[in-house]
Amino acid sequence: MNTPDPYPAPGVHAAEETHRPRTARPPREPYDPSPTNPDDDGYEDGNALAGPLSEIFTPDMTRALTHCAGCGTTGPMALLRLYEHAPGLVARCPTCGDVVLRMVRTEDAAWLDLRGTVSLDIPLTAP
Repeated sequence: MNTPDPYPAPGVHAAEETHRPRTARPPREPYDPSPTNPDDDGYEDGNALAGPLSEIFTPDMTRALTHCAGCGTTGPMALLRLYEHAPGLVARCPTCGDVVLRMVRTEDAAWLDLRGTVSLDIPLTAP
């Protein structure tokens, strides 16, 4: 007898879950956080996000703690690896290399994509 999953996927009833095939997540390729020549990797540290994010957020966002959705690493935004050679800004986790934040700005709007972070802990007081 199939036992229903006690934690069914969102929007799926436990009875439906028993008929759904399970698939394993493929293993990730190891990420080398220290390339042989860091200058060739083309990234800046997350401190470069201070200016663009200050247009949207008042507190110093480089002190905000990010929690990577990919590997679970928690650390200040200043430690993210920022790539500016895309149509916008792309910040990656220094541990696993997953995208944590994307920001695109036009003359009159800004789009901030945080789907790569589980949470963002923003300090509201000065250090």
